[in-house]
Amino acid sequence: MGNFSYVAKDSSGKTVKGVIEAEDSQQVQEKIYEQGLFLISSTEALGGSRQEGIYKFKTKDLAFSCRQLAAMLTSGLTIVKALDIMYKEEENKKAKPVWLALYEDVNKGSNLTEALINRGGSFPDFMISMVDAGESSGTLDMTIQRLSDFYANQQKTQNTVKSAMMYPIILGVLTVVMVIGMFTFIMPTFAGLMGEDEMPALSRALFHFSDFLKSKWYILVIALVVIILAIRYALKVPDIRLKYDLIKLKMPAVGPLMVKIYEGRFARTLSSLYSSGIPMVEALERSSSVLSNSYVDKMFLQVVDEVKQGSPMSVSIAKTEIFEGMFTSMIFVGEESGALDEILEKTADFYEEEADSAVKRLVALLEPMMIIIMGLAIGICLAGIFPLLYGGIGSLENS
Repeated sequence: MGNFSYVAKDSSGKTVKGVIEAEDSQQVQEKIYEQGLFLISSTEALGGSRQEGIYKFKTKDLAFSCRQLAAMLTSGLTIVKALDIMYKEEENKKAKPVWLALYEDVNKGSNLTEALINRGGSFPDFMISMVDAGESSGTLDMTIQRLSDFYANQQKTQNTVKSAMMYPIILGVLTVVMVIGMFTFIMPTFAGLMGEDEMPALSRALFHFSDFLKSKWYILVIALVVIILAIRYALKVPDIRLKYDLIKLKMPAVGPLMVKIYEGRFARTLSSLYSSGIPMVEALERSSSVLSNSYVDKMFLQVVDEVKQGSPMSVSIAKTEIFEGMFTSMIFVGEESGALDEILEKTADFYEEEADSAVKRLVALLEPMMIIIMGLAIGICLAGIFPLLYGGIGSLENS
């Protein structure tokens, strides 16, 4: 399985470029046909997301690189000179060959879009689409600046999640360590206070688990690994993944917060793509894909079909019942006023702030949950130990 860059045309005659994963050129043609496109040409990309030696740019790398490129292009430098500087100034040894390859491709006559496609796996499809639109409209510098802002906002959200998750993770690790410590070091010291036949059922069960944890801990580790691998494999099955993603949206308390996060991402992506001159249908397809939710992707297939037939985007999105009424109302205002690009940008700004707040509230829910789990674990252990203590004290008094 490798990555192939392709050039195709849709039913309206518009040229479509991209990267697709396939076994060979025959499978590329089949997959392109399934998308309703007519294949013009395809070539195996130089490298791929699964090949060794291909550096995949992270969000923070993309934000920094796009900001540098935008600054140089805005100041009047050519794209060839800008890429040359990016190559010479790059300190990351894995990323340096990527910039060199981009520079060489563009210097030989390729445009930046083709050069990015040839580095299959290094750059996301979203960035390639944006650059393609920028080159087609002659606004590459503005497009790169939008990409810089887009990835900077994504990085900000990721940092918010990481910082907010730190405390729940610490609580989780502390809970696991405390439970293991109580079962392996503390509980065995009370084992001689009462005979096994005289122990309450809870105490007997806890001591059996303690013995199991001390002598056969590796079975528990193997079981956990198997369960994790089984879950990961199950989530790769389309039907299971679809139900899992739907459950995330319908969960009490968590679901509405997830929707807020999706609205922020969707609004910014759609705003960036549409403002760069990408047709609304393609912008919708790519905007839903960045949410990484198979249920949303499935529902948006219907949205795309309806928009192709002339239905207003706001009405089609409202039918999915995924996003809030306020979100679709703002899009409706943009469609009616003829200022959809401006409304989308304002909507993106608003919902990004809402998404940041939603992330903080979502993580805040984890903190009391972890404290409750920790309290329950300690409480169960104490409930098993106290009868032994009372029984031991009673035995001493009787003697």
